[in-house]
Amino acid sequence: MQSLHIAFLGCGFITRVHSRHLRRLRSEIVCSYASRDRDKAEQFRRSFGGQRSYASYEEAISDPGVDAVVVAVPPRFHLDLTLRALEAGKHVLVEKPAFPRLADYETVLEAKTRARTVVLVGENDHYKPLAVCLRDLLKRGVIGEMVFGHFTTLVRKFKSAEDWRNDETMAGGDAFFEEGIHWLHLASSLGPRIVRIEGFRPSPSVGGADTRAKSMMVAFEYDNGAVGSLYYSREVPSLLQGLRLSKLLGRGGIITFESNGVFVLVRGDAGLPRILFPGFRDIRGYQAMYRDFHRSIREGRSPAMSLEAAMDDQRLMDRIYASLKGTGPLAVAR
Repeated sequence: MQSLHIAFLGCGFITRVHSRHLRRLRSEIVCSYASRDRDKAEQFRRSFGGQRSYASYEEAISDPGVDAVVVAVPPRFHLDLTLRALEAGKHVLVEKPAFPRLADYETVLEAKTRARTVVLVGENDHYKPLAVCLRDLLKRGVIGEMVFGHFTTLVRKFKSAEDWRNDETMAGGDAFFEEGIHWLHLASSLGPRIVRIEGFRPSPSVGGADTRAKSMMVAFEYDNGAVGSLYYSREVPSLLQGLRLSKLLGRGGIITFESNGVFVLVRGDAGLPRILFPGFRDIRGYQAMYRDFHRSIREGRSPAMSLEAAMDDQRLMDRIYASLKGTGPLAVAR
């Protein structure tokens, strides 16, 4: 396929992460970098072998040689930049969480339809080898009728005082909204669909540079009758700074997996347990995500992590935060 020329809007931590993973896709994707600081954009271009650097986001958006943009700035600015890019006829990959409100997704969906372009929400967890493996195992019924899903992501990892994530107007919400949404997507995208959900938030910690609410427990019910829970925290210690185990339990067996995707252990009614290694080469799913973005553009189709898929996650988030206000468990709108 012809190379795709993408321009990153924003030169911060997440652009560095994406760019490192894109080094393996240089024959397919050409990168350029835009920042409000020309020197910073040029530094990123040199560091990652990019094609061009821009002194403003608008300069990159208006460049006819750019096929697509990656919106990699704090969530507060996602909507404006996404709409400007779509108006200019660019395809868009917008980091997740993409937008703070469901109405924003609907606005972008209308703009995308008018522009006849592709929008992919940057949920790399959807493309992880772990997620692909778990979806396959459940589809093949290796644990029989599912009973429980138990998802755990615990680590003590505080943000500094100057980090923009401490400002909910910049981040769109607390730690669970800004990062926990990735783990919520994993729990909700394995095949069974979540139809009922409620959140429980412990009393927030007092003091320290990281002022966000940093923990959440979510309980939910799937459309296949199974129930599940998600334990999220960025203030609880864990083994090896992030090693944790999650499980899918059925009437015919159990799947135990390291939450980051290092290994999967499958135990059934008969035979010895099997240990699987979903894949280390692209363990975080970034390369698969960009390949899907590229092919969706060239083939004129929706990507796996489409706006509509992200809207389903946002609806779950809305129900979780509504339940925290004392309204009780809420059914997801069908």
